[in-house]
Amino acid sequence: MNLITRRIALTAVAAASFAAFPTLAAEKVNLGVSIPAATHSFMGGINYWANQAKKDLEKQHKDLKITIKTAANAPEQANQLQDLSTVTKINALVIFPFESAALTKPVAQVKAKGTYVTVVDRGLTDTSAQDAYVAGDNTAFGKIPAEYIAKKLNGKGNIVALRGIATTLDNERMDAFNSVLKNYPDIKLLDAKYANWNRDDAFKVTQDYLTRFKNIDAIWAADDDMAVGVLKAIEQAKRDDIKIIFGGAGAKGMVKTILDGKDKRIDADVSYSPKFIYDAIKLTAEARLKGEKLPATTIIPSVLITKENAKDFYHPNSPF
Repeated sequence: MNLITRRIALTAVAAASFAAFPTLAAEKVNLGVSIPAATHSFMGGINYWANQAKKDLEKQHKDLKITIKTAANAPEQANQLQDLSTVTKINALVIFPFESAALTKPVAQVKAKGTYVTVVDRGLTDTSAQDAYVAGDNTAFGKIPAEYIAKKLNGKGNIVALRGIATTLDNERMDAFNSVLKNYPDIKLLDAKYANWNRDDAFKVTQDYLTRFKNIDAIWAADDDMAVGVLKAIEQAKRDDIKIIFGGAGAKGMVKTILDGKDKRIDADVSYSPKFIYDAIKLTAEARLKGEKLPATTIIPSVLITKENAKDFYHPNSPF
């Protein structure tokens, strides 16, 4: 048998094998998305990007159906998970938990029925209840502002910080911020108080700072919503010593300020966009359509936003 004849014979054997074991059609993906309601601007962004993902991905993939449920609290989210599992009969889930502990058991029950589970941002207390975890980079979220502020201050000055809510997420950010400041002994962190990622609370905390500290060179607001409260307090106090106000997360108003150069105190931000819910839905849907799994952990990078790249982070149609 010459080489050409041998190849033809092998091809025929292969074809016969495939005929005996036909390729199964890919399973249709019935994906549930469970997220908190739009109670503030960041969650408004989460809702916006989740619906954008549904619109884009269902258009691209005929074997994909996405059902989105929004909850005002943890018990409602738990009930919605049960409905998604028993009524909608989802075979994949992307969930942004309202609370970690309260949602761990309900998510585990969904997973036990064979549903593929991707958890976003707020981790569960038992990681065996999930297949994959997708979140922003909280270490970079704290490290990038510290490095930027230290450089802008030439390694010397007084700083105050506003923290979010007492969570592991916030601890990770603050620890990263402090780890950078250890390299700058002439920069003093005067205080760091919780302001709950809330404009009004940030206003009150900043008022306290401005009363107690006569010279502040920079404020790390650690959130663009809190930065709005910071700005209001500074304006009311008529203070002109603050050179830098650094927020966080890339809210469209803050990014537009950077783009337009409207406020010399605000010329940078760090990304932590609610768009990561879009990324999580897309990654999960496309992996499941291929019958594949995601890595156990996927971290969406947080990067420095300046005037040079701000246009890439400006989403005027998003509520955040």
